[in-house]
Amino acid sequence: MSGAERIKSAFAKARADGHAALMPYMMGGFPDPAASVRIANAYVDSGADLIELGVPYSDPLADGPIIHQAATTALESGVKFEDVLETCRAVSDRVPVVLMAYTNMVLGAHGPEGFAERAVAAGACGVIVPDLPLGEDEATRAVLNDAGLAVVPLIAPTTFGERRAKICRIAAGFIYVVSTVGTTGERQEVPAHLKELVEDVSSMATVPVAVGFGIGTPDQAAEVGRIADGVIIGSKLVRLVADAKDADAAVAAVEQFLENTLEAMGG
Repeated sequence: MSGAERIKSAFAKARADGHAALMPYMMGGFPDPAASVRIANAYVDSGADLIELGVPYSDPLADGPIIHQAATTALESGVKFEDVLETCRAVSDRVPVVLMAYTNMVLGAHGPEGFAERAVAAGACGVIVPDLPLGEDEATRAVLNDAGLAVVPLIAPTTFGERRAKICRIAAGFIYVVSTVGTTGERQEVPAHLKELVEDVSSMATVPVAVGFGIGTPDQAAEVGRIADGVIIGSKLVRLVADAKDADAAVAAVEQFLENTLEAMGG
């Protein structure tokens, strides 16, 4: 199957199992490359349907302080793109892996063709590029899609009208609905407007619709899972890893949280 087909299948399987797809985020290479591989496997063992795998970057404009600090820590310890791809390889035969990378990383030394070739070789199914909005660089989007990486677009609460409809039309893999204005990070509650936003996007979409940003508890995941096809959890999990005393504790913490979350979601 293509990357987009694997993503579609993962969402469909989760729904057949009675819950929205659970898609935890992790920072590749954090807290170190070996622990990163262990955490990725723990995600799968705990019921993740897909994994969003972050590539460390020095200026992650979409990310709040927790994920930003994890990226900084990884970069300062010497983590490279290849280390992130090793984490991808470790689990990509078990669940679809979607990379989260910024445009400068995609356009780097080897260009989008080289980025896509390496990512696909590691088993990645898709890529989220937050600073590649519709109309900014459609040639790069085409290169990535043609290479077999589903380029997942984002829709925010401030994405209105025809632009929202156009994004739905060009979406590959799934649509990432940003729950609230601002950067990633845990929030106290699910925004009141989210149900209406997801319903509108879903009415125009031909791919699954997943929600991220601000989901940090099992109850919040269950609430979002009742209105969306998928639930993305990032900062909470990265914080659990950052706060753990060692890799064993990090693995145990993310396993417990994801198991509790999947149970709350009906899995």
